[in-house]
Amino acid sequence: MRIGEKLQQYRWAEEIAGQLERELAPLLGAEPVIPAEPGGWWHQYVCPEHHTELLFDPLEEDATEFLCPYGCALHGEPYRGAWLVMKHQSCARFALEAAALYAAGRGRRYADWSAGVLLRYAEQFPKYPVHPEAEGWMLKGRAFHQALTEAIWATTLLRAGLLLTDEGYEFAEAEKLDLFFAMLEESMTQARKLLAEEQGKPESNYTAWLNAALACVYARNRDETKMRELVDGFAGLKHHLTIGVNPDQMEYEGTTYYHVFVLRAYFIAAEMAERFGIDLYAARGEQGQSFEGMLDVLADLANERGELPALHDGPYRRVPYSREIAETVEIGYARYGKAGCVPILREAYRYMYGSPQRAGLEALLYGQGSWEPDARSEDEAQAKQRGSRLLETSGFVIGRRPGGRLSFYADYGPHGGSHGHDDKLHLTIAGRDGWLAPELGMVPYGSGLRKDWYACAQSHNTVAVNNRSQAAHTGELVRYEDGESGTYVWLRSTEAYPGCRLERHLWLTDRWLLDWFVAELDSEATIDWWMHSPRLEPAYRRELWQPPANRLLDDGEGPYRFVRPLAEWTAGSGESVCSVEMSAAAGGEGAALSMLAPPGSRIMLAETPGPADNPARSMNGLLHRQHGTSASFVTAYSDSSRPAAFAGPEAAAAGTRAVELSWPGERWRARLDPAEGLRLERI
Repeated sequence: MRIGEKLQQYRWAEEIAGQLERELAPLLGAEPVIPAEPGGWWHQYVCPEHHTELLFDPLEEDATEFLCPYGCALHGEPYRGAWLVMKHQSCARFALEAAALYAAGRGRRYADWSAGVLLRYAEQFPKYPVHPEAEGWMLKGRAFHQALTEAIWATTLLRAGLLLTDEGYEFAEAEKLDLFFAMLEESMTQARKLLAEEQGKPESNYTAWLNAALACVYARNRDETKMRELVDGFAGLKHHLTIGVNPDQMEYEGTTYYHVFVLRAYFIAAEMAERFGIDLYAARGEQGQSFEGMLDVLADLANERGELPALHDGPYRRVPYSREIAETVEIGYARYGKAGCVPILREAYRYMYGSPQRAGLEALLYGQGSWEPDARSEDEAQAKQRGSRLLETSGFVIGRRPGGRLSFYADYGPHGGSHGHDDKLHLTIAGRDGWLAPELGMVPYGSGLRKDWYACAQSHNTVAVNNRSQAAHTGELVRYEDGESGTYVWLRSTEAYPGCRLERHLWLTDRWLLDWFVAELDSEATIDWWMHSPRLEPAYRRELWQPPANRLLDDGEGPYRFVRPLAEWTAGSGESVCSVEMSAAAGGEGAALSMLAPPGSRIMLAETPGPADNPARSMNGLLHRQHGTSASFVTAYSDSSRPAAFAGPEAAAAGTRAVELSWPGERWRARLDPAEGLRLERI
C-alpha cells in the first residue's frame, strides 16, 4: 500500500505525517549538510566510566564534545569517529523521512531536500578512502570502518531514492548517483566474496546485510539477472535462510538482537525482489526456515508487555533498536497478520515515543491496518493464550501457561560464538507487567564491562563456581514435558567447570514456578546461585537481614568487583526459608521468591550493575552461596501476596531430594530422583 493511500484510509497515518513534518522543520530551511569525514565504529560511542551510550542529537551539525548522561565530557577519538557513524546514519534517515513526506503529498521541497542528501553523498563517497583505521578483523568500508555498517546505511539511502522515483521524481544529476551506486555495488560485492568464499562464513549476519544492500542496488538499476542470481546463488538469500537460521526458526547465533537484525535485512531484500515478481515472503529454507517462522519466534519470545528478552549479545534497549523492531514487526504484521506482533509494536512505540500508539517513520512506511483501539482486546487476548515452546536447535525453552501469572526462559544451548555469554542454565522470569528477572543485555562493545561483567555467569541467573565464570560450552536438554498439570524442563551442563555437573529442574503451573538447581563436584568448592531483579526487598521477618559480614565476595579482581553486598540473611531459630519480593522495572504486579537455606549456606542481597542500557543505574542481585562437593538450591516463585512455605523433615538439609511446599489452599510434595527427575503430586 502506498503512503498516499494510507493517509486516505488511516487516521494514524495523517497524524504521523504531521509529526514527521515537525521533525524535519529545522532542516528544511537550508541545503542538506553531510559530514566530509567517514565514520568509525559505533560501539566506541560509550562512556568509559559509566559504560552508558553517549548522548546524540541528530540535529547537531558538527560535534567535538561528547557527553554521557551523567555529565562526563569526552573529546577526540574514538568518540569522534563513533559520533560520525551516528551522524551519517541520521542523514540517511532524514533523507528517507523527507522522501516519505513527498510520497504523502506534502510538496516537492521534501523531494528536493531528500535528493540533495543523496547527491551530496554521491559527490563525497568517492573521496572516502577504504577505511585505514578499521580494526584487522573487520570487513572494511569507505564511509565507515565496517562494510556491514555501510551496507545498512546504503539500504536507507537507496530506499529513499527508490521511493522518490516511485512517486515520479526525476533526479537532476542522475549520472552522479549512477557512479555512487556502482561504487557501492563493487564494494558490497567484494566484501561479500571475501566473507562468504575466502573466509568461509556465508552464514554470517553480515551476509544478510550485504545481500540486502545489493538487492537495493539491483532494484534501483532494474537488473533482474543479478537479482535472481542473488536470490538463488551461493550465500544468496535462499541459501542464507538455510544456513543462517536454525530449523527451529531462530537466527543461528541464538541472540534476539541479531535475529531481528537478520530478519530486517531479509525483509528489505524481499521488498526489492518483489519489484521483479519474486516472492521471498513465502521462501523456505531446506529445513523449513521461513520469514514467517522467524516472526513467530519473536512473538513467542516477547513477554506479555511486548518486551523482547536480550538473549546473548544485544542491547537491553535503545531507540535505534526499537526502530529496528518496529520496522521489522510492522512489515511482518502487514504480510502475515499475526496478532502476536501487536504487543511488540506497542512496546516499541511506547519506548520511543512514550505512548503505545503508532508513531514515527517506521509506522508510516511499513504499517498497515489498525490495531487501535478496536482490535486491541482481541489481539491482546489472543497473545495471552500462548503456551510453552521449545527451540531445540537453538537451545532455549519458553515456559508459559495460557493465562498464567509467570513465564520463564531457560538457556541450555550453544554458546553463541563471539556473541555468546557464559550463561548455561540461565533463567529469565517474566510476570504480567514485565521482567522480574531479566536478561541484562550487552553494552556497546567498546565498553570494558562487555567481557568483565555482562558476558559472565555472575551477571546471569545461573550458578558460578569458585568465583569464576563458566567455560564456553553447550548444555543439554534432558526432558521437556508440557501437559495439563504444568510445564517441566530438566536441563544439564557438564562442561561449565572441570569435574562439575549442573542440573536445573523447572516446574511451572498457572500460579507458581518451582526452580530446583543441583550442583555436584569432584572436589570442594564455593557454589554461588544468582538471581538478578530490578528490585528485591525482604518480604518476611526483616530482622533476620543483617549488615554483610564482608564487603568483598572475592579477591576484588574478577566479576565480583562490580558487586556490593547490602545485607545478609541469617537463619534464626527454626528458620530455614528466606523470602524476598521481586518487582518489575515497569512496576505493577511482582512476585514472591522463597528459598530453602540449608545449614551453613549464606544468602546475600547485593547491588549490581543495571541493565546494559544504563549500567550505572544499579539493580539488585540475590546470591545464595553454599560450600562443599554438592549443593541444592530450591526456590519457589509465586504471587507476591502468597509466598511459598516449605515443610518436611529434610526440607532444609543439604542435598535434600524431597520437600513439601504450600500456599493457602494448596499443598504439594516434590521429589527429585536422579534417574526420573522432578515429580510433583498434590497432597
